[in-house]
Parts: sequence; C-alpha cells; structure tokens
Amino acid sequence: MGSAFDDYRDQALAEGYDEVLERSWPPDLQIDTHAHAFALKLRVVRGEMWLTVGTHTRHLRPGDEAVLERDAPHAERYGHTGASYWVARRN
Repeated sequence: MGSAFDDYRDQALAEGYDEVLERSWPPDLQIDTHAHAFALKLRVVRGEMWLTVGTHTRHLRPGDEAVLERDAPHAERYGHTGASYWVARRN
C-alpha cells in the first residue's frame, strides 16, 4: 500500500496532471502577485498559508485544497511555522 503522497500523485496523474511535487516554504514568507504557466491543484500538508486570488483570500490549513487555472494572478503568504503542500501541475 502506498503513502498518502503516492495516492495523491496517482489520483492527480489520472486526472491529467503532468507532475506532482512536494513544496515547502519558510516561516512568514510573502510572495507578491504572480502567475504560473501551468494549471495546478494543491493540498496543504503542514503549516498554513493564505492564497489570494483577486479580492478573495483563503486561509488554508492541513487537508485544505485549492485549484488555480493557468496564468491566474495570485499572491501567497505563509504562516509563522512555514508550510508544505503537495502540488499537481498541468503544463
């Protein structure tokens, strides 16, 4: 039986995502508005983050998920203990 990450990766690949990574961010990091040349979905696995798209900000904690379309402008802020999430990308 695979790990939780393996299960997440297998499901994402079955949904048509190209790659699945684990990303970790340091405490209190803020990333100004930017966009990616790929669509993505993520699941927070440690810490917390705030994801802002337009005027809407979501506070994400372990187990929470978010989806962003390709080229969607967004900003990120990470909590006092940093954060890690699994991210599936569709290039």
